[in-house]
Amino acid sequence: MDASLKSDEGVDRDALVALFARTSGGYKFGLERTRALLAVLGDPHLAHPVFHVGGTNGKGSTVATLEALLAAGGHRVARYTSPHLVDFRERMVASGKPVPPAYIGAWIQRWLPTIEDIGASFFEATTAMAFDWFSREPVDVVIAEVGLGGRLDSTNVVQPVVAGVTSIGWDHTEYLGNTLEQIALEKAGIFKPGAPAVIGEQDPHIRALLADAATRQRCSDVRVVADRARISNIAVGGDGTRFVLDGPRGRQRLRTPLAGRHQADNVALALEMLDAAGTHWSAPPDVGMALAGVRLPGRFHREGDWIFDVAHNVDGARVLAQTVAAVAPRAPITALVCVLGDKDWQGMLAALATVVSRFILTNAPTAPASRRWSLEEAHRAAELLGVPVDADADFDAALARARSFGGTTLVTGSFHTVGDAMARLQVRPLPG
Repeated sequence: MDASLKSDEGVDRDALVALFARTSGGYKFGLERTRALLAVLGDPHLAHPVFHVGGTNGKGSTVATLEALLAAGGHRVARYTSPHLVDFRERMVASGKPVPPAYIGAWIQRWLPTIEDIGASFFEATTAMAFDWFSREPVDVVIAEVGLGGRLDSTNVVQPVVAGVTSIGWDHTEYLGNTLEQIALEKAGIFKPGAPAVIGEQDPHIRALLADAATRQRCSDVRVVADRARISNIAVGGDGTRFVLDGPRGRQRLRTPLAGRHQADNVALALEMLDAAGTHWSAPPDVGMALAGVRLPGRFHREGDWIFDVAHNVDGARVLAQTVAAVAPRAPITALVCVLGDKDWQGMLAALATVVSRFILTNAPTAPASRRWSLEEAHRAAELLGVPVDADADFDAALARARSFGGTTLVTGSFHTVGDAMARLQVRPLPG
């Protein structure tokens, strides 16, 4: 049984095993297989208007914020995100309800021969499944999160009502490029002729590059959030993030339940995307009340004395460290960490060392064997940071040791690490 299946309750396990087997070929770039599969299905990705969200960090937060704002405005919303933490069904949710287990099993059994004939990857097939299900549901709009990159990501088959890019950072350089400029151009690939483009990037050079790419793509409107809105008075606490937003709607004092200074930027981006999409999609009159409905498991997600955060690159780890410092959870803070070996785990550990009392390093069971980090190398590197550190390849033993120190346990480093811990602690990402 594939360890990455975790606890997908009620889903045909054999069918999921067959689908997850499509991950063995690694990443596949290009839209031809996704388009071919969608064509067989009747092009379900064209059934609904789509908000398309890309970027390095902040995609999930922006999707969750858009979902809450659109739902508060009376729209029935579907969302497609990746990866999942515990349950495969987290990837596709319509009107607050995840895809039914029976639909997943029946869909895979029906279309697996076609998937194999086309040579579609796991993510390409999953993207097609999501749009096929959404097309059968009574929804008004779909929010689609880019999986990896943008230009050649399988979600890029959509014709969006608006496309937004959150931020550009160092991640997946082996696929997207060795400079921030190259990475930015890959992310900008989701901008489409005739559709508005909204840019949330904070760095002036990179956001100018993104804006130029959108202009060359003949987008109908190019908006840089930093040029249209000013954020001030940011306060991060146990109840989320409070801030003042001065923008096209005047001055608003807002709070998002998501913790972190960067969450103010994500709210501003989501609001700008709604405005750029046209009056039909305008934010509800009471934005503050709508934001109260934002929910995003795994992003500074607190459950008692546990904090779960899927930070998996240096920028994410730095933001996480800033948020920990601002919230000041109960000490001591023990960090249970597993990072994939192809990430800059040295930089991540250095960022986290500024706010944690101890590291417990481990291997997440669902992390691909080919991408696991070397615990020995990580242990040696962590020792140089001046923070007490233990390493245990046994995830369950490491989890038990981390919680034995009392105070707060921070689980981070990857979706695998957080998802595996949540599954064992019976923390459910899905409602109900």
